Amino acid sequence: MTSGISRRARVLAAAVGTGVLVPLVAAATPAAAATPAVTCTSAKAGLATKLKQDITAALATRKGTVAVGLYDRSTNTTCTLRASSAYDSASVVKVTVLATLLWDAKKHNRYLTDRENTLAKAMITKSDNAATSTLWKQLGMTKIKGFLTAAGMTQTKPGANGYWGLTQITVTDEQKLLKLLTAKNTVLSDNSRAYILKLMGQVVSSQRWGTPYGVPSGVTVAVKNGWLQRSTNGWRVHSVGAFKGGGHDYMITVLSHGNSTMNYGIATIQAVAKVIHKDLAAS
Repeated sequence: MTSGISRRARVLAAAVGTGVLVPLVAAATPAAAATPAVTCTSAKAGLATKLKQDITAALATRKGTVAVGLYDRSTNTTCTLRASSAYDSASVVKVTVLATLLWDAKKHNRYLTDRENTLAKAMITKSDNAATSTLWKQLGMTKIKGFLTAAGMTQTKPGANGYWGLTQITVTDEQKLLKLLTAKNTVLSDNSRAYILKLMGQVVSSQRWGTPYGVPSGVTVAVKNGWLQRSTNGWRVHSVGAFKGGGHDYMITVLSHGNSTMNYGIATIQAVAKVIHKDLAAS
């Protein structure tokens, strides 16, 4: 007598043989295969549609997994792509390290020491890893997590065992941090904000790629980039930037991994940045 199980097995085997099962399996998981779309909103007529089209077009032929965030205060414009996807931070986390240092100093009503100033400058302007490790260790996990909580950066997970470059970051949280740097708030003092933006404006020329690409003349630039190669997902290449001028006050975050080379990731970020600067300048 044939049991129900063995009869079902025969049906499945036959289905595999005819290829019927393959489309059934594919059809069962459409969400996994779907590529997320760029979403934009704006108070300025037509701007959201233009940005969505142009950012989508800029990424259409690019390989890798890219996350994008844009916020312009002047036109109340926001664009996002994979806003909550987590990426290894690489050196982008250095802005968070400096913000934590200043937040903690403010809590204790003190200025940074000369040593801390030297380390901070090297960390941001030259992306000095040794300086970052020194400050990361000095701060410790309690203070770093304390700042993240105060900043509302709930999606950021600090790297364990001193591996600050493996901190998990998202577009959502990086944009929150950039907003804190560029407008008055209760987390960071005005002096702290100015100090961070000043150092991000003094990044060495060889590291000023990424989000500043295509920025109109007369617009101020504050940038911090990160890059890291690992055995999985190839190169992580990221860029966060704050821009002000030309009637706009905006910040851009582009995170990426799965890049074949560092330069490939840079080119992807710059393709996105170029159209954002162009569309905002024209609006």
